[in-house]
Amino acid sequence: MINRRNLLLGSAVGLVAASLPLRAQQDHSAHQQHNAGVDHTKHKPSAKTTKNIPAVSTKKMEPTPQGYRPVITPNGRTLGYRMNDRVKEFHLIAEEIEHEFAPGTKIKAWGYNGSTPGPTIEAVEGDRVRIYVTNKLPEHTSIHWHGILLPWGMDGVSGLTQPPIKPGETFVYEFTLNQHGTHMYHPHADEMLQMAMGMMGMFIIHPKEELSPAVDRDYAVLLHNWAVHPGTYRPDPNVMSEFDLWTMNSKVFPAIESMVAQTGERVRIRVGNLSMWNHPIHLHGVQFELTGSDGGRWPQAQWRKEVTEIVGVGQTRDLEFIAVPGDWAFHCHMSHHTMNAMGHGVPNMLGVKQPEAQINKVLPGYMAMGETGMAEHQVHTDMGHMPGPENTLPMMMGEGRYGKLEMGGMFSMIRVRDQLGSVADLYDAPEGTQAKRVTRVPDGIPN
Repeated sequence: MINRRNLLLGSAVGLVAASLPLRAQQDHSAHQQHNAGVDHTKHKPSAKTTKNIPAVSTKKMEPTPQGYRPVITPNGRTLGYRMNDRVKEFHLIAEEIEHEFAPGTKIKAWGYNGSTPGPTIEAVEGDRVRIYVTNKLPEHTSIHWHGILLPWGMDGVSGLTQPPIKPGETFVYEFTLNQHGTHMYHPHADEMLQMAMGMMGMFIIHPKEELSPAVDRDYAVLLHNWAVHPGTYRPDPNVMSEFDLWTMNSKVFPAIESMVAQTGERVRIRVGNLSMWNHPIHLHGVQFELTGSDGGRWPQAQWRKEVTEIVGVGQTRDLEFIAVPGDWAFHCHMSHHTMNAMGHGVPNMLGVKQPEAQINKVLPGYMAMGETGMAEHQVHTDMGHMPGPENTLPMMMGEGRYGKLEMGGMFSMIRVRDQLGSVADLYDAPEGTQAKRVTRVPDGIPN
């Protein structure tokens, strides 16, 4: 039987942090109302840094000659193109790849141009695009341009709108972009298997005229789920609900790159969902506004404030907010979606007395787990007593300033600083703005 013990690895991976120092002497008018009474002039850079952190760019993308600000795809990239007689030409290659969810787990996946998700395609409303698709997979495929209005014969549904793209073949799709918005691409051939293996990507169409208010930073995040059984190296496409890994851009926390911003900037996060679950995406620290979808940026009268938004299967949603200082959590609010390598059908041991010494006489190496709760998993991980199957991550492995974050899976952070720079640090709360331990509760407070 698969149990919790053999699903965990003994590791403590560093928190994915942005490279962000702080400079306190700055105007805070953009967020004074949000942080009323907070004195950021007392905020000093932290000397504590995290180790083994993937580099996270703090550079703000500058507008292109066409007038749009390119998106940033954390852990990913934007696909290049060439101009050919006023047509933008792209090339996607469907192929088997080696993919790493986080240090400790690699798989044989399927993707595009060496990655899953495939590179983000960016273009502008009114552009004519020509996209070559070469199939290096062992079976046929196609590509559907999800949410994009185009001629029937370009829709990419194998057997309905086109013959399948056989192994070794290249097909070309060509159409004019008559809309703007946050879109996606994925196969419509052996779809359940090919998407389970990682074949998907984002397709962003910018408006031909800048819409107001303009955004300063624009991020693209694609949600997915995977069934990678402990000790194995290939996703299982036959799993319908009991998934092991929940990802943003095919990474699990803490390998998911943080999104960064400067205090007062307007940030947009474009969230697409090609998993098999709906995800209530929750952002700490602000009330964001829902401003758009694959239907484009909505009229401002239709915007609404939220702190959690369900992004349904096959949907995209655009979240915008004004950045305020801190390391703010950004995650799915289904608790088991912020974990890795979960065991299914595991007996509930909560409250069950487990005499470990006696059990070890008949089952050497047994470790009592779950008796008083699940937090002990992290304690034992620190002690290095919990080797797991090969190529299998622990359920939770984030490390922060105050200890373990106890997160994995579909979890990231928005890291906001008054000034962005090049020194990795952890956020220090200004004096008087952090919860603290006390020795007693004052007399007279009702309970």
